[in-house]
Amino acid sequence: MLATIVSRSEKSFKIELEIPYSRAMLDAEEGLQRGLNGAGVVGTRELLSQFDTDGSPISVGGMKLTAKGEKESKEFQSPYGAIAIDRHVYQTSAGGTTYVPLDIGARVIGTSTPKFAKMVSSKYSCDGAPGVQRDLAENHNRAVALSFIKNISDLVGAIAVAKEEDWIYQLPEMPRPVGCISVGLDGTCLNMMDDGWREAMCGTISFFDRKGERMHTIYSGASPEYGKDKFIKKFGDAVDNVIELFPKTPIVGLADGAASNWSFLGDKVDILTIDFWHFSEYLAKAAAAMFPGKANADEREQWLEDSCHKAKHNVGGVSRILNELVLFAGERRMTQANRSDLDATITYLTNHKAKMRYYKNVEDHMPIGSGVTEAACKTLVKQRMCKGAARWKDQGATVVLTIRSLHMTQERWGQFWKKYSQYGYQEAA
Repeated sequence: MLATIVSRSEKSFKIELEIPYSRAMLDAEEGLQRGLNGAGVVGTRELLSQFDTDGSPISVGGMKLTAKGEKESKEFQSPYGAIAIDRHVYQTSAGGTTYVPLDIGARVIGTSTPKFAKMVSSKYSCDGAPGVQRDLAENHNRAVALSFIKNISDLVGAIAVAKEEDWIYQLPEMPRPVGCISVGLDGTCLNMMDDGWREAMCGTISFFDRKGERMHTIYSGASPEYGKDKFIKKFGDAVDNVIELFPKTPIVGLADGAASNWSFLGDKVDILTIDFWHFSEYLAKAAAAMFPGKANADEREQWLEDSCHKAKHNVGGVSRILNELVLFAGERRMTQANRSDLDATITYLTNHKAKMRYYKNVEDHMPIGSGVTEAACKTLVKQRMCKGAARWKDQGATVVLTIRSLHMTQERWGQFWKKYSQYGYQEAA
């Protein structure tokens, strides 16, 4: 099943491959895949070679470089197999840092072709290195070391992190006009190698049509850090880019009651809204305090249902609920625990009433819940990074969250690779 190049032209080349028949279809398909991988190795070697020079002196950045005598061999990993190639390596007459036209021109990442780096890092964004290794072996007939998977993914993540400020990603074409935008941020715990469970941050920017249907979400994540300055800077820049694109579109800030969330959102958005789910949790505490025990279950559930409806659909609904709670607290006797829950709800509503204009959001088809952000905490962080007894170092967590954010945001993963293919990143070679 050897694959060979049978002809070449200025624009293309032709590979000939012989595939044997088999009476077992699965065996035949396995053989076909091995044969196609063989053809891929031959084709990739040919394609890589076009990025090398003929050994003549070259000029880079105004400096003259000359080839270092004999070609040097390097083994590259591709989606189809390992490929050893002899290529020219350049230096100045004074020695020092080498320059390899083939590696740089072909956008090689470490020892990987860009396609294989894209494949491996994509899989690594969804699973750990052992799972990626099994997937490649079982589904692609590609046996690679765990260290290769980790190293290539680290390099891809390093490129993505380094280019966060330079590479602006385009939004996908929206199916309908954007009616409003929501910005949310939240934290979830991640087990770190050095200091145990710490809070990783998630941020979302969602685009809604004029009927309130979500059309697109940008995901952002950051590994645990003291002060959260890096995340705030990165996520703030992303929000600023959206504001610049949609200067007249109302932006809703959604979060729970943490003060740090509002200090960030207050400078960025037009409308501040406490997540309705957190609001309803406090109402549930109040309902349990006002109507305790099984005997009052029906009345408790009815009051909670009516209050949630009132908050969402009635002008001044939250103020009316607050007045009702205050009146109840002043007139009724209750246990200390129940009074504490009722007082906590009264305090929460009093402190955040200005951020609870749910009726207005509903009327204007704007979101009232931070479910997208809370879901991001699970899908962006928990599903990938909290498997078993996983523990992370800062660099590893940053790499995974960066490439996973790109991977989860519609069209952004493809845009990242198009930019890398166009501009490259020499430090990664």
